[in-house]
Amino acid sequence: MTVDIPPLGLGCANLGNLYRPMTDEDAGAIVGAALDAGYTYFDTAPHYGVGLSEERLGRALAGRDRASYTLSTKVGRRLRDLAPGETEPACDFFDVPARARAWDLTRDGIRATLESSLERLGTDRVDIAFIHDPENHVQEVYDTGFAALAELKAEKMVGAIGFGMNFSDHLARFVTDLDVDVVMCASRWTMLERTAFDDLLPAAERRGTSVVVAGVYNTGLLADPRPGARYDYTAAPVELVSRAQRMAEVCARFDVPLKAAALRYPFAHPAVASVVVGASSPGSVRENAALARQDIPDGLWTALVEEGLLDRDLPLPSGP
Repeated sequence: MTVDIPPLGLGCANLGNLYRPMTDEDAGAIVGAALDAGYTYFDTAPHYGVGLSEERLGRALAGRDRASYTLSTKVGRRLRDLAPGETEPACDFFDVPARARAWDLTRDGIRATLESSLERLGTDRVDIAFIHDPENHVQEVYDTGFAALAELKAEKMVGAIGFGMNFSDHLARFVTDLDVDVVMCASRWTMLERTAFDDLLPAAERRGTSVVVAGVYNTGLLADPRPGARYDYTAAPVELVSRAQRMAEVCARFDVPLKAAALRYPFAHPAVASVVVGASSPGSVRENAALARQDIPDGLWTALVEEGLLDRDLPLPSGP
């Protein structure tokens, strides 16, 4: 089914101390700024700071009308307390609670993971639950994971169900094979990356599956196209830095920031319902909200095609 999702969401990995620690007060200020800027969709996961993101988001949303916002979290990694002397890989999250992650896509594991998330979030339901990064657990998805999630949907603990990952080919397979409501695809449908256009998006359109796009900046390069910028979590290749810089130059001719174009571009495909963007400060929340409202002339997209920066067979956004 097509899921009604607000077009701009706050990705809450940063609330789990992604790349650098932040205080509880800073995390609350980010969520507060998002609410003030009109965000009504929030996405989190147990993986983000081993539960810290969910805890902080739950506190920041406490007392809000539950019907006034859309909330998604993820299953697949079950959390447990660390034993004395035990350590857990940082996974790019720092100063986090003493907990460990363990893959668990069994029926009981999926249920226990969601119940723990609901407790951290301070709610009795989430609007969307994604199976998180199951590329190395595909058979478990088919054997137990997705059926367990569908059971929770039938019990109305979850509104819509699907998958969230970076691998658009896996997402396309799941959408084709299973009764998937919504998927979150990270970094595979951007101004620099068309992979999802060739596999996931046609499948989603055929099946009526909604797509949430994350990683629209490709982890940094489309936000700040300079040597040393990250692309898919590592240093961007020189040729991609050059391409992103040329895109920025074309955008500048139309008085449009590259980041605004990167936020708008995924909506060129009709299967895309929403874009989720993270933020490390209240200022970046407000900036992304303003960029999402930016007027972008159709001529900008045409110019990018004519410059050879977007493939000619790709769809282009239209309208302001």
